[in-house]
Amino acid sequence: MRVLAQFLLAATDAGRFPAPALPEVAFLGRSNVGKSSVINSLVSKKLAKTSSTPGRTRSINFYELRWPGKPRAEMIFADLPGYGYAKISREISGQWPSFIEPYLKERPCLALCLVLIDVNVPPQDSDRQLMEFLSASGRRFVVVGTKADRLSANQLNSSLRALAAGLPEAKIVPYSARTGAGQGELWQEIRDAVRA
Repeated sequence: MRVLAQFLLAATDAGRFPAPALPEVAFLGRSNVGKSSVINSLVSKKLAKTSSTPGRTRSINFYELRWPGKPRAEMIFADLPGYGYAKISREISGQWPSFIEPYLKERPCLALCLVLIDVNVPPQDSDRQLMEFLSASGRRFVVVGTKADRLSANQLNSSLRALAAGLPEAKIVPYSARTGAGQGELWQEIRDAVRA
């Protein structure tokens, strides 16, 4: 899918969020789950910075998206700081109450949360806690099983079954930023949520 995307702003407090005019899709996940790679593969350009050092994103980064031929932006992608990486998790978790929690709980235009989980790794307690938090906040979410290309078909099916057993309430989309597998299904989830 062709989409025109550009960086809008980075915010480290709720007062810096963009005016809530467009539907927003939040990308959440552990620090090394590949959030930037998923965003870049969805928009077919190097939009979000990727890093080999987990936990580089310390702000909520907002990106504006529009379809070719349309004069105005249609939606916003919000890339949230990763969690669960030992060296920075205390620092990041200390920031949650100040701007991440208010964003997830109170943002009126937040249409969908994408919870990214590496299918090569069993779900962590922090992933479950995040989904419980989103459910309690009444937020719609989809689990994106990243790095799906690293497993054989049998291994992937086994991993997805384990993920579904551990997260029975979640819709799961297996995804590979490298091969593009799952991209059509994920875009469908995003467009359905944005239209709702």
